Amino acid sequence: MRLLIIRHGESEADLLDVHEGRADFELTERGHVQAAAMGKYVSEHYQISKIYHSTLKRAAQTARHLAEAANAPLFPEEKLMEFNNGLIAGLERSVVNEKYPEKKVALHTSVYEQESMLEFRYRAEYMLSMLLSENEDEDTVAVVTHGGMINQLYRAFFRLPVEADHFFYTGDTGIHEWLILGNTRTVVRANFLGHIE
Repeated sequence: MRLLIIRHGESEADLLDVHEGRADFELTERGHVQAAAMGKYVSEHYQISKIYHSTLKRAAQTARHLAEAANAPLFPEEKLMEFNNGLIAGLERSVVNEKYPEKKVALHTSVYEQESMLEFRYRAEYMLSMLLSENEDEDTVAVVTHGGMINQLYRAFFRLPVEADHFFYTGDTGIHEWLILGNTRTVVRANFLGHIE
């Protein structure tokens, strides 16, 4: 099975410089252009069987561009949403730094009405398991989601510990191509941005 893990395009929150997370901002004009270019590239290089996507607007809009170009069905999935950052969602970074200082807590607990890191990782594990079980070995499946979730999916893919501090960078509409052959998991490409460069 081939998985294309794709980040959404530029959102309005990027221009406002606020903490996004669960704040439901739409794509900017530039974000739509990026998403359309990504959709065109993917449709020309892969035969997509399904597109799973986060239900947050920026990811759903990106996924629609891909669906139109690739002529593939959409499967909205709440578990692919970005980290639930609770009270911080949508706030300016200066406000967050003052009102909600970073606190180290156990993996199963959280602060500021956020989800715990254990809950976040569980969502990624659930989604990866679902993707592998619901699709055939010969399928190419796209997943349109968010930077934080992509990091959690990488950790699940590589079976890294929950507390691992590895970080996998993803630009706007960055494409990560993974191949699963039996028990072998391979990253073919990471954060490919050739469609917008």
